[in-house]
Amino acid sequence: MAQWISSNLLSSLSERLTGTLFAAAARQRLEAGRALFAAGDAGDGCYRLDAGLLKVEVASPRGEVRIIALLGPGAVVGELSMIDGQPRSASVFALRECLLSFVSREAFNRYVAAHPETCQELLAILSGRLREANAAIADAAFLPVRARVARALNELAEHVGQRDGDGPIVIDDTVSRGDIAAMAGVARENVSRVFREFRLRKLMTLSERRIFLNDIAALRREMEIR
Repeated sequence: MAQWISSNLLSSLSERLTGTLFAAAARQRLEAGRALFAAGDAGDGCYRLDAGLLKVEVASPRGEVRIIALLGPGAVVGELSMIDGQPRSASVFALRECLLSFVSREAFNRYVAAHPETCQELLAILSGRLREANAAIADAAFLPVRARVARALNELAEHVGQRDGDGPIVIDDTVSRGDIAAMAGVARENVSRVFREFRLRKLMTLSERRIFLNDIAALRREMEIR
């Protein structure tokens, strides 16, 4: 599976380095539902997410969409295009209203020239990203649909869920059923089928605008079934 919430290159650099890089960054606001940029756009710089929630998605030529990451505060998005000069490889949308800081590619190149230690850190992080990609390929190939949906629910519970007192974990309508299907890499109909099974087992409850996860421990066990 993809890695969720702030798992990217520059946000993994030391706070000292990123603090210096974004010290003079331009600030902007992005409304919920709006695109930050689309796949194929020019990679003219990168953004640090200061507040809000972003989703990163890719689409196949047939229009199938896969969410490859959710990014929370502290994440940096768009860094790959800024480093290699290639067009954006994914589209990024605001799930909630976002506040962002923007650094241009030119400013980044000046920063790296002044801080050569950044290159060594980036090499180490790239190695970790490659390992994560290998794990994601294995999960996509071997995890059954039920386990993939359970993993997506667990990731959402950890990062965007709200505990209802001593009761269930609540996921609001910021995340749609289509988003969950795209996170899990399965058809939306398969998500509905798994949801029916989980509801019968009382692992979850659905309302018109919310998902209630009643037994998060059981959902975590579902992730381990291969």
